[in-house]
Amino acid sequence: MPKLKPKVEGGLSQPISFRLPPADRAAYLEKVAASGLTQSEFFRQAVLANRTQIVARPKASGDRKRLLYVFNKTSNNLNQIAHRANSEHARGKLSEATYEQLVDQLQMISRYLKATLGRVD
Repeated sequence: MPKLKPKVEGGLSQPISFRLPPADRAAYLEKVAASGLTQSEFFRQAVLANRTQIVARPKASGDRKRLLYVFNKTSNNLNQIAHRANSEHARGKLSEATYEQLVDQLQMISRYLKATLGRVD
């Protein structure tokens, strides 16, 4: 599962680009890679937050990478279950009580996965 990103009001729909000579581009990409951020996150922190020194995120351990992989797969399955429950409920083929139980269980699983991920590394 990709790291959760805070929602930005209005979304991130307006691209900004700039050109660099090859040597500067390589240096920029090295700094981005060392930071552990995406190019967009790196640029926003450097320019908008006026941070000229970006602190690198620690490298994820093998266990954390594996756990993130499992969470990604699990979250996809949970989304499919939630979508099916919602569409069947909308068509009247799922009782209100069963629907509420499913939603409660999905929310509980979500909280459990997030809490577990926070305790790794």
